[in-house]
Amino acid sequence: METIQKILLVITIIGAINWGLIGILDFDLVAMLFGDGGLFTRVIYTLVGICGLVNIGILFNHLETN
Repeated sequence: METIQKILLVITIIGAINWGLIGILDFDLVAMLFGDGGLFTRVIYTLVGICGLVNIGILFNHLETN
């Protein structure tokens, strides 16, 4: 399970970097690489969102065990 958590965290970090680029430079790396508003782009955004939600669950689970 630890490997899956690390993969989810990496995907979330990549998404956060993309949002940082959007906020600072108005540059959307995902849209540039995979097309603006295409199906694959939407799948990537959805995947990043799901990974973020799972990471929230992992965080709260980790806080409860400590």
